Amino acid sequence: MFHHTLRRAIVAAACLALTAVSARAQGITQPKQGQGGSVVKGAAGTEGSTGDKGLQHCDKPMGAMAVVEPQNEILTALMRYKLQSPVGLIRMMIQQSNCFIVVERGAGMRNLMQERQLASGGEMRQGSNLGGGQMVAADFVMTPSVVFSENNAGGIGGAAGGLLGGKFAAVAGGLKFKEAQTSMLVADSRSGVQVAAAEGSTKKADLRLGGLLFGGGGGAGAGGYGNTNEGKIIAAAFMDNYNNVVGVVRGDASLQRNVGTLKQEAAAGGKTKAGAVFSEGDVLSPKINNIKLLAEPSDSAKALATLTKADELVVTGAEKDGYIAVQGASASGWVKIVLVQKR
Repeated sequence: MFHHTLRRAIVAAACLALTAVSARAQGITQPKQGQGGSVVKGAAGTEGSTGDKGLQHCDKPMGAMAVVEPQNEILTALMRYKLQSPVGLIRMMIQQSNCFIVVERGAGMRNLMQERQLASGGEMRQGSNLGGGQMVAADFVMTPSVVFSENNAGGIGGAAGGLLGGKFAAVAGGLKFKEAQTSMLVADSRSGVQVAAAEGSTKKADLRLGGLLFGGGGGAGAGGYGNTNEGKIIAAAFMDNYNNVVGVVRGDASLQRNVGTLKQEAAAGGKTKAGAVFSEGDVLSPKINNIKLLAEPSDSAKALATLTKADELVVTGAEKDGYIAVQGASASGWVKIVLVQKR
């Protein structure tokens, strides 16, 4: 019995040696992100970030970025490896880099709009200051994609099987080379033009020996980008993609947008007074009779006309100090935003 056990141990050691040699020969034993985590980890907030080694960083944001969900077939394929959508991972990575401000356009957007509907319906307590005209516009929209491939390790399983046979052939045959091919496409939200694209891939050797030799492990079953080989190499590929996207935008001043720091934009969300949102060309009408059309955006400005609820006004310019520039039937001027509505 002792000799039989010793023989099994020797054969197992031989399997490990063969897989290690093959992995070194292929040169793809990296990235080594075991030890509980992927290359994308840590945290980010208005005061900075932690755990963002390997990311490109910027002194100030170059615009606001919205990250959309991959197509359904990609999400379905990721579920096969017990991986969820990579959007959360990518959004944290973007915020850690400080190269873009991340704006919510995912599942949380439904909740944001629900809060605004409650506010417009009078359900919020007085002074909540929640409504239109407060959201930061997305300058760019990023669409991530991933293709995950898994191939048998060139000949090592078969060779080991011929030498060892039986159960240990299955052990050696468990060595696979894993590759994640990912891409990020970035479009300008105003023009719809794609302004940046990056694709990349990562490889590593997957030594699947623990399950058969030592009774199996539960790490892969837990899922996630920090505790599975699949998740780790996909995270590494996305980091490479994102760094390339940053390089493209940083290298072209025409792509950089005027946006404040994350701290400034977050603070502005609570300070910006909520109000109606009108666009140039919208047709408005007074909510009540005897509204003044003024020469300047000020209560003390000269009145150019007195409007009734039947009058039509066309928005011609921007808002200023609670007024909006409009064109009436007899003159152009300014009216108080709170006193007009869309027709």
